Amino acid sequence: MTDAPDPALLPPELHLDDGDVVASVEEIDLDPAPSPPEPVERVSGFDGIGTRREARERALALLYEAESKGLEPFATVLDDLPLAPEPFAGELVVGVSDHLAELDEAIGRLSHRWPVERMPAIDRALLRMAAYELTHTDVPVGACISEAVELAKRYSTDDSSTFVNGLLGRLATERRGG
Repeated sequence: MTDAPDPALLPPELHLDDGDVVASVEEIDLDPAPSPPEPVERVSGFDGIGTRREARERALALLYEAESKGLEPFATVLDDLPLAPEPFAGELVVGVSDHLAELDEAIGRLSHRWPVERMPAIDRALLRMAAYELTHTDVPVGACISEAVELAKRYSTDDSSTFVNGLLGRLATERRGG
């Protein structure tokens, strides 16, 4: 038989009678469990990178969808969305749509013996989007190219990221001087 705990250690709310036997005592924390943290509105991963990256990814999907469905102009893909995309994604889709002929001409000219219409559709959409960013926005060259290369690695063939990097590097040099 175990030694009985010291009655002074027992909580008074137990209301023990003289014949009651206490086999063991466990100390528990009576403080309520910590409340879950308040939800934090997600602004971005790191200084805006997360939301821009997600917007580019969404714009790429919309441009690919627009071309796959044969929508003219591409921006009409935005009309059927139940919820508008992030403003930057919408800007990219509309920008590509508005400047499609100019973008395709630049991509075709710089792709050396690889016509735009022969490129995989996802690469075409990606190059158009990145070319629009390089030629019509003030987004830094490094951000445009590295984001496009990452998307190519994620969604296209093994060789696409190298092709995208080289073509966009030539376009950046031509349009922005490096």
